[in-house]
Amino acid sequence: MSTQRLRNEDYHDYSSTDVSPEESPSEGLNNLSSPGSYQRFGQSNSTTWFQTLIHLLKGNIGTGLLGLPLAVKNAGIMMGPISLLVIGIVAVHCMGILVKCAHHFCRRLNKSFVDYGDTVMYGLESSPCSWLRNHAHWGRHVVDFFLIVTQLGFCCVYFVFLADNFKQVIEAANGTTNNCHNNETVILNPTMDSRLYMLSFLPFLVLLVFIRNLRALSIFSLLANITMLVSLIMIYQFIVQRIPDPSHLPLVAPWKTYPLFFGTAIFAFEGIGMVLPLENKMKDPRKFPLILYLGMVIVTILYISLGCLGYLQFGANIQGSITLNLPNCWLYQSVKLLYSIGIFFTYALQFYVPAEIIIPFFVSRAPEHCELVVDLFVRTVLVCLTCILAILIPRLDLVISLVGSVSSSALALIIPPLLEVTTFYSEGMSPLTIFKDALISVLGFVGFVVGTYEALYELIQPSNAPIFINSTRAFI
Repeated sequence: MSTQRLRNEDYHDYSSTDVSPEESPSEGLNNLSSPGSYQRFGQSNSTTWFQTLIHLLKGNIGTGLLGLPLAVKNAGIMMGPISLLVIGIVAVHCMGILVKCAHHFCRRLNKSFVDYGDTVMYGLESSPCSWLRNHAHWGRHVVDFFLIVTQLGFCCVYFVFLADNFKQVIEAANGTTNNCHNNETVILNPTMDSRLYMLSFLPFLVLLVFIRNLRALSIFSLLANITMLVSLIMIYQFIVQRIPDPSHLPLVAPWKTYPLFFGTAIFAFEGIGMVLPLENKMKDPRKFPLILYLGMVIVTILYISLGCLGYLQFGANIQGSITLNLPNCWLYQSVKLLYSIGIFFTYALQFYVPAEIIIPFFVSRAPEHCELVVDLFVRTVLVCLTCILAILIPRLDLVISLVGSVSSSALALIIPPLLEVTTFYSEGMSPLTIFKDALISVLGFVGFVVGTYEALYELIQPSNAPIFINSTRAFI
């Protein structure tokens, strides 16, 4: 799933999904009319229910979606969609928990809005454990840490995605035709290693992140949304045609690859950071739960359909991104380029999150006349860091799985159930609710540990060489 965080001087939330920069959820906050209220009607810049739904949908569509066909392969053609449905239900339930806890503290503290980090901090302050109450401020630090890891992880994924797609388009250029249906052999013209492609993108991405104004980035956000939408429609148009016999595909994949499925799936579903900003921006926030469930039902159907259809279409040859399996005709080569353009511009939006958390720490310690230089230097270092990490882990599927297992599982599965317990335990909770929350957090932690281990193990000792064969072409 792709994400970004929005912040201004009065509002310090960082959402992990795509919210248009021209619509910062921090603008136009009104005070609560009474301590028990949590309603904000008639704001001049508030979003309608339909606008909120669109933001929710586009915030969950990114590189994670394109990696789901390989995730289904790692789980099995039957186990994959069932697991996606279960993870989707649990992830949405955790989003609902976060909203409920945020509302609780808004009413109790007479605040108009609290973000993810504040909610966790207030939740620890409400804990019956004195040690947790005394160290409640670490709740915000933990959330900020995982937000930084998640967003920089997304940026690493973007480097690998751009390199893989541009490399394939350039190497297959001489064999690209106007015929998208024949399975003729295409002779690749080897150009250079994908790591060199990453380095070639580095200076352009550095210049892109020098744009520090979110409103200036709004045109790039619009361009990215259009190109990715067109590309996604073309991908669906191809994978629904002439689906091969699925009888040879395993219903359940070997258990060893299932943790890789978990990492990719939770990477795609990690949209919990966008929930509170979108809810806060609505004209009528009472409608948000309905919008949340409707939007996530659509997202889950999209994930399951693309994952299953992509795996059915390309079988064992499916790659880390389904775009790498598209035919080498000019129509689908343009799809790869269009989606890559969208990802390129989205990089700056994803980068905004860690930049707004990290850069103020250094700028505040620099002389006033050096603040701009320090700002740009830190931005350059962070982009170079994501490039170096991508070079060290050049396999798209493993980068996605690793980021999902390490950070997305914490934000989406582990923290929210624990937050519910610390928030409401002193007010009385049923044993069933406590058991449910504990079960979700334990399963999330197991996925965190096992998924991270398997991704790292596969990087160190790969069980299979990366697939370079396009299922509609025989590359020589």
